[in-house]
Amino acid sequence: MILEDNIIALATPTGIGAIGVIRISGRNAIALATPFFKSIHGKTLEKQKSHTVLLGHIVTDNKVLDEVLLTVFKGPNSYTGENVVEISCHGSPYIQQEIIQLFLRNGCRIATPGEFTLRSFLNGKLDLSQAEAVADLIASDSEASHQIAIQQMRGGFSNEIKQLRGELLDFASLIELELDFSEEDVEFANKEKFNELLTRIQTILKRLIDSFAVGNVIKNGIPVAIVGEPNVGKSSLLNILLNEDRAIVSEIAGTTRDSIEDEINIGGFGFRFIDTAGIRDTADVVEGIGIKKTFEKIGQAQVVVYLVDAFNFKFKNTFSEIQKVKDTYPSKQLIVVLNKIDQVDRIQKSNILDVFEKGGEPDVLLLSAKTGEGVEALKNRLLEFVNTGVLRNNDTIITNSRHYDALLKALAEINKIKSGMAEGISGDLLAIDIRQALSYFGEITGEVTSDDLLGNIFHNFCIGK
Repeated sequence: MILEDNIIALATPTGIGAIGVIRISGRNAIALATPFFKSIHGKTLEKQKSHTVLLGHIVTDNKVLDEVLLTVFKGPNSYTGENVVEISCHGSPYIQQEIIQLFLRNGCRIATPGEFTLRSFLNGKLDLSQAEAVADLIASDSEASHQIAIQQMRGGFSNEIKQLRGELLDFASLIELELDFSEEDVEFANKEKFNELLTRIQTILKRLIDSFAVGNVIKNGIPVAIVGEPNVGKSSLLNILLNEDRAIVSEIAGTTRDSIEDEINIGGFGFRFIDTAGIRDTADVVEGIGIKKTFEKIGQAQVVVYLVDAFNFKFKNTFSEIQKVKDTYPSKQLIVVLNKIDQVDRIQKSNILDVFEKGGEPDVLLLSAKTGEGVEALKNRLLEFVNTGVLRNNDTIITNSRHYDALLKALAEINKIKSGMAEGISGDLLAIDIRQALSYFGEITGEVTSDDLLGNIFHNFCIGK
C-alpha cells in the first residue's frame, strides 16, 4: 500500500452549507499547503506548532479563492499519524472544488473511501476493530448504537481481545519451548493453569458471542411486522407510532396492497415497523400478491404485532389466523393487540378479554390507534425483547458480523485445545491449534490482516474519513 503520497478529500457532506472542511494528509501535507496559504498575521505555516489554527486566505496566481481557517496537525500526533492540514472554507461547492483542484495540480491525489482511517490503522493510531467503530459511529442513529460505537472506538472490545491473546500467546511460547527440548522431557507450561485460562477464555468468548444478538439489533434495528385482518387499524397504528401520516387510512378493506416500512427510536433502540396488507381470503389478484408479501415480511421480522378489531370482533377468524401465524413462524415473538378499544364499553372489553384468556391468549394489550391510548404500553412491551441489561452494565457488545465470525472460529479452536489436553495429544498438535486460535484473535484487532480484508472493510467508509 502506498503511504508516501499525499491525499486530499472533502471531509464534510457535498452541497451548499455554512462551511466545508477539506482534509490533506501525507508526509508533505504542510509543505504543499504553505505556498497557497497567506496568514493575515504573516505567520509561516511550517513554523507553527501542531494543533494550531490560523486565519488567512487560499491564494493562487494572485487570486484569492477564499478566507479560511487552516488547522495544522503534525505527525505522529494526528488522526492519520502523518502531517495533516484541515482547511475550513465557506460551504460553496465551487469554492470547495477550486481548492481541491488546486492541490490535485500540486502534489495531491483524491483519497479513496476510508483512506484517512486506513492510514490511521497502518500507522498504529487505531487497531482494526477501533477503525471499524469509526464507521459505526458515523452511522449511529440511536443512543444505544452511539454508546457501543464510542466504547469500541475507545478500545473497550479490542483491549479485552488483546489481553486474552497475550495470555494465550505466553502459554503458546512455553509449549513451543517444550517442543525444542522434547528430548530432555522438560515441562515449562503449567498445564493446570493453562486449563484454567482456557476455561476463562471460553466463558468470555461465549459472553461476547451471545452479545451479538443484542448488538445486531442495536446496529440494524428490530424489524416489527404489523399484521391482522383488513380494517383492524394497522395503518393507523403505524401512523401514530411514527407521528405522521405515513400510510393511507381508509374504511375500504384492502387499502394497503403493499408493505410500508419506516423506523422509529424507542428507548434508544431502533425499531423498523412494517405495515402489511390485511390477511383474508380474496379474489383480487393485486391484493392477493400483497397478502403473500405479508407472510414474507412476517418471515423477515423478529416481532409480530397481531392487531385485532375490538369493535368488530370475529372469534373464529381471529383465533384461526393467529394460530396460522404461530404454526408458520413458531420462533417469532408474537404480541396480540386489541385495537379500537375507544369504540367499546367496559363490559364488551371484559367479555373479549375473557374469550382470549379461554383461547390461550391471556396476555393481550389494549390499544386505540385513534386516541393513542395503550401506545406507550406497546412500546414498553417491544423494549422487553431487547436485553438492555448488558447495555446498562456497560458490558462489551459485539455488533460487527466479521468479529462475530472470528469469535466463533476462535471458540471452536479453544474447545479443540481443551479437548486435546484432556486426551493427552502431543505438544506439536496442540501448538497448531493454539496458533490458529491466536490467528483468529489477531484478525479482530488487525495483527493478522490481508490487503483483501482491509479493502473490504474500508471501501464501505465515506470518502474523507
